[in-house]
Amino acid sequence: MRPGDRLILAVLAIIIVLTALDAATGGAIAGRANAHLAGWAQALGGWLMRIGLFISPVLLLPLLTALMGRFLSVPAGAWNFERSLIGILDRITLTIGGAARWFALGLVVATAVIVIQRYVFGYASTKLQESVIYMHALLFLLASASALLNGGHVRVDVIYEKLSERGKAWTDLIGTYLALMPMSFLILWSSTGYMNSTWRILEQSRESDGLPFVFLLKTAIPVFAVMMILQGFSMAARAAMTIGRETPPPLPDTFKGEV
Repeated sequence: MRPGDRLILAVLAIIIVLTALDAATGGAIAGRANAHLAGWAQALGGWLMRIGLFISPVLLLPLLTALMGRFLSVPAGAWNFERSLIGILDRITLTIGGAARWFALGLVVATAVIVIQRYVFGYASTKLQESVIYMHALLFLLASASALLNGGHVRVDVIYEKLSERGKAWTDLIGTYLALMPMSFLILWSSTGYMNSTWRILEQSRESDGLPFVFLLKTAIPVFAVMMILQGFSMAARAAMTIGRETPPPLPDTFKGEV
């Protein structure tokens, strides 16, 4: 069983337990969540923002070690620290990306059911139709970092494959700090107020019989940005090791033979 499968099972287990407890308490849990969830989310978001600002200078570590490794000797402790971070970030990416892959199956099943309902039984379910939008968005937003780790993003580059390993490393490092991270930070910054407003009102579907989780769907946008930043750090750290004549950690077993 992959880590992503365990994550899916854990989420399903939590949902089932909360649903059972809510039914047993006559809706007390749902009532308490509706009353306090927005405040809890705002407090948590504030703490996460402070933590992010505090640790953000660490994102420059691959750039610094790459420049030092090119001209000077880098302490072994710095390389070991980067190796540890690469391992942690890759596991997080694989876990979330592995869980997101199930949305692809859900898309196929839900679309087939919608077609059968509409053209065979003349019936349409708004919730099921909106679930297709949810799964489509979550699949691409939550699996993008995994695709970056796997080298699955399209490169509009005709010379990259002809470069040496060190040339590719410099290209990855520069691209990370000049394109990937700035764009991801822009998405994160621009979506913060957007997310705050949707959590403040616990935004639901515009349709009366639609899904009431629009605020959760929109939260996937900043989550996507954070995941891309972290995986960009991992990619830059691997590039820095190559530039510094260190052996970077291998790709996870899941991707061996695919790149």
